[in-house]
Order: sequence, then structure tokens, then C-alpha cells
Amino acid sequence: MFVGAVFFPLLGASISGFLGRWIGDKPAQWATVICMALAAFCGLSAFAQVALGHAPATVEIMTWLDAGGLQLSWALRFDTLSAMMVGMVTLISTMIHLYSVGYMSHDPTQPRFFAYLSLFTFMMLMLVTADNLLQLFFGWEGVGLASYLLIGYWYEKESANRAAMKAFIVNRVGDLFFMLGMGLTFWTFGSIEFDSIFQGVEAAQKLTFAGYPVLEVIALLFFLGAMGKSAQIGLHTWLPDAMEGPTPVSALIHAATMVTAGVFLMARMSPIIEYAPNVLGFVTVIGATTALFAASVGMVQNDIKRVIAYSTCSQLGYMFFAVGVGAYQAAVFHLFTHAFFKALLFLGAGSVIHAMSDEQDIRRMGGIWKKIPITYAMFWIGSLALAGAPFFAGYYSKDMILEAAFAGHGWTATYAFTCGIIAAFLTAFYSWRLIIMTFHGAPRADHHTMEHVHESPAVMLIPLFVLALGALFTGAVFYDDFVGHHWAEFWNGAIVNAPHNHIMHEAHEVPGWVPLAPTVVGLAGIALAYVLYMFAPAIPGKVAAAVPGLYRFLLNKWYFDELYDRLFVQPARCLAQLLWKVGDVKIIDGMPNGAASLTALASLRVVKLQSGRVANYAFAMIIGLVLFVSIFLFGVGR
Repeated sequence: MFVGAVFFPLLGASISGFLGRWIGDKPAQWATVICMALAAFCGLSAFAQVALGHAPATVEIMTWLDAGGLQLSWALRFDTLSAMMVGMVTLISTMIHLYSVGYMSHDPTQPRFFAYLSLFTFMMLMLVTADNLLQLFFGWEGVGLASYLLIGYWYEKESANRAAMKAFIVNRVGDLFFMLGMGLTFWTFGSIEFDSIFQGVEAAQKLTFAGYPVLEVIALLFFLGAMGKSAQIGLHTWLPDAMEGPTPVSALIHAATMVTAGVFLMARMSPIIEYAPNVLGFVTVIGATTALFAASVGMVQNDIKRVIAYSTCSQLGYMFFAVGVGAYQAAVFHLFTHAFFKALLFLGAGSVIHAMSDEQDIRRMGGIWKKIPITYAMFWIGSLALAGAPFFAGYYSKDMILEAAFAGHGWTATYAFTCGIIAAFLTAFYSWRLIIMTFHGAPRADHHTMEHVHESPAVMLIPLFVLALGALFTGAVFYDDFVGHHWAEFWNGAIVNAPHNHIMHEAHEVPGWVPLAPTVVGLAGIALAYVLYMFAPAIPGKVAAAVPGLYRFLLNKWYFDELYDRLFVQPARCLAQLLWKVGDVKIIDGMPNGAASLTALASLRVVKLQSGRVANYAFAMIIGLVLFVSIFLFGVGR
């Protein structure tokens, strides 16, 4: 069961990737879907046994590395945290695979796509079931590779190639810090196996590195690594551009795989991070700033997928400031519920794009809700969950994070709560701006496009129904286990709170207005969106014209791309031009006769020494021997 949950996607990727050309598109598609369905069955069974049945297990596959003092097994660690991630990843990936059968039906290279998609899932499963940091790093780099392949899947498009490279390069920045953290962990604990690390935390509290507490440095390095994968402000710039890949790829990246890896790493390393209070404060500020930044940018985006992408960035900010205040359980709970409604929103957006003949600009949509009513209803469910409407999944998880932030200590927690409330208002606003501009009002597409608007086939709608059930019920069903009064029994040591950390208890004792505040501001955001885009659609244009600087600032995403272009891209390009035009053309090739010509001429003269005559070689050896003996005797004589 445990092995099947992880390795069935690899089997599907192998069948589709290596045999797809011979067995054909349809068999390759369904082979990966069936393998993913088997993985989901195993993953959900593992979740029931490990998390609900409180029976963690570790499956050792083989000895992986035995070098000096470093001995590592390739093992599958199934505690509650891993089992939850495996069940969620396999189920959502199965729905995305099934959806892709319809969405990619006209693509000429379907086996390649499904092979990449299953490989992506396998790498994420390797990451979350890792028993040591090196195995986790294998999955960490694997999802980076798979995301590069999938974002640039349509490699005929220059924009897709650029987006794939951008994602790959930005993530390498974070990965450098991850590797440094892994090295420092081995230096500190003498091991990179999780059990050995966590058992040595108490002794390591007294150690320092470069004058700083070593646990603080390790926690900081791992968080900087997580910033890249989970697109926190500063290393977030790859995430919006990742929309260049097919829509199912966007759903998989944002819902179940890549971007959740950083949050998972923080939860996994909670025994160390708990003893790094300064880093926790930094995590809180970065997470809260990301939540506010991404929500503000999402308000003015016009690409249907980019709006949802920025909402992912914002929700990841919520998860990280939950980690920062010590509420790891709340962060993981929001990761869990968010996976369902974010996959629902992305696949719903794909259904709209499919209906609109590949149009993605919401300014060219409108008036289509009656033609695709099922997609419209699914979009409502996903948006209500995202906005934290009462009794939807996001209501339980997002409210818990805000309650924990309110109960947290210090100015960083207050800052996080304030940013979280503002972001909740903006989230509701841009979600209904998206719904109204996409589905309501007068049609803004051309007549030919409107004539062909149609509902998606059943193979695309069935996954939407399954994900909608998750967006509706996962919050209420799992609240008590994940963050309620039974959280300690449920997590069973997979997430650790230090003895001084009582945040999960204090979060349930906040004043009554605190859990009510996100709902109130959410409803206010929805109402404002209706006023501005349904009843008075001329007002947004007038507001943008009145404050053009602010509008451009948000539309250009706080100018992060322009700033990085000025600081990093242009200097690197200038250096490359200098090395090319001066170093290569003028110095190497521009010297008298050219350095390359001189080298060729010298080699022609040197080869004449190779006459092929034994007598010449013997004479050269004798001369050399005489020289060596003379030098030796001269040295001894002195």
C-alpha cells in the first residue's frame, strides 16, 4: 500500500513516456490515469491507517548511501503529516489527470504531457515521504525539473520557454540555501535523518555557528529555500509566468505539488524552527507581506489564470505567517483545504478557456454563464471557499490562521493579523471581480467566439464535482482533527510544538469578534465588487484614471520584474557582451595573427618533434637523463 501510493505514478510516467509512441495516445493517457487512480486508492488507505488509525510506519526500500559517517536508507516515512500529503496529492493529481484527458485531447504529443504530469506527481510524493534531508532534496529538485518541463511544454512559444527558464533559475536561488542548510544540519547533528536530527535538538540549543545560535541559522537557511518553492515575496516572480503551461499544469503546481513543498518543509522541520524565535518573526513578516502584496496585485490582473495564480501566492503567505506564529497545524490545514478549492478554480478556469476557444483575457469575456452553467456553479463554490465564506472549506482553515495570528505574541503577529484581514477583503473583491467579468454583463468576445461557447465534456466535469465536494466539506469534516481539541492525538508527534508554545490552545480563546471579522470583510469585498463591476462598471476606469500611478504600480506587480531586470539581468547581459566582444573577439581572435592562429602554428611546429625514429627518442632520453643527474649532483654539492 505504502509503496504503491508512491511508485504507481512513476509506473504511469514510464508507460506513457517510453511506450506512448507505440501504444498510441489514448492507451498512454488512460494508463497514467489508471496508475494515478491506484496510487490514490493506496494513498487514501494509507491516510486512513496512519492518520485516522494512529499507526505510523516507515518502509525501508534499500540502503541508498554508505560513505564514511553518512549512512542513509531509501525509506518511505509515513507519519500523519506524510500520509495527509500523500492522500491529498494522489487524489487531486488523479482528478487533474482525468481532466487532462479531455483538455489535452487535441494536443499532438499527449504521451509526453502525461508522462511529465505523472513524473511531477511522483517527485512530490518522494519529497513528502522522505525519511532524510537528502531524499527530500531529491524530490525537491525533481519537482523543479518537472515544473520546468511542464511550464515549457509548448516549447514552440518563446514566452513558454522564458517562463520555464525563469521558474528554474529563481528556484535555484532558494535551492542553494536549502543545500547550505542541509550541510549545516549534518555538521551540527552528524546525520541528516529526521529521527536523529529531532533527537539531537535539545543538545544543539547550546551550539553556535559564526556567533549565532546554530538552530537559528539552520531554520533561516531552510526558510530561504522554502521561499523559492513556495513563491514568497522576493522569490515569487516565477509563479505568475508559470501560467504559460497548460491549465492542468497550473492546477497541479498551485494545488498539490511544488508551491506546497515549502510549507511542508517548515512543518517537517518544526522541532528545529520552534527554537528559532528570531527566524519565526522573520517568517511571519515575509508571509504577511506576501499575502497582502499578492492580493493587491490580483485586483488588477486581466488574465483569468494570473488572477488565480496571485491568489495562490497570497494564500501561501497565510500559511507562512501561520508557521511564523507557531501554528504549524493551522498552516497545514489551510494547505489541505486550499488544495481542493484552488484545483477547482484552475480547472474551472480551464473549462472557461476551453469554452472560449483558448481566450484567457477576462476583458474579452462576459455574458457566458447561461451557456456553461456547470462551470459557473463550480467557480462559485471555489470562490466562496477561497473567500472564506461560512461553512466552506476556506472558512475553517483561514479563520484558524487569523485567530492564531491574533493570539500570537509581539508586533509581528499583530502585523500578520492586520495584513491577513486586509488580504481577506481584497481576496473576496478580486474573486468576484473575476466572476462578474468572466460570466456576467454584455458579451465582449467576438461573434464567432460566442457562437462556439459550450460546456466541457463529462471527463472534464467529473473532476470538478469531486473537487467541489472537497471545497465544500473538508474544512468542517477535518477541523477537529487538524486544529481542534484533538489535534495532538491526530498529529501524533509528526508536528512538534515546544513546551513554551501554547498558540493552538490560545487561538481557541480569542474574543468573539476575531473569527467574525474575516467573514464581515469578505462580504464587504464581494459587495464592493458587485457595485463596481455589475451595477456601475464605469467606476473602475475612472478610479484607475484618477490614481494612474497606483494603478500602474499594481498592474506592474510592484515593479519586481523591472527591479530584478535592472539589478541582475542587465548587469549579467553587459558582462556577457563584454566577455564576448572584448575578451573573445578583440583579445583572443584580435591579437596579432589571432591567438587561435598562433596556437595552430605552434602545434604544427611541435608535431615535427614526433619523427617516429627510435634513435631520436633514445637520444632525447639520454640528454634528459644527463640533465637530471647534473642537476642532482649540483644540488648535493652545494
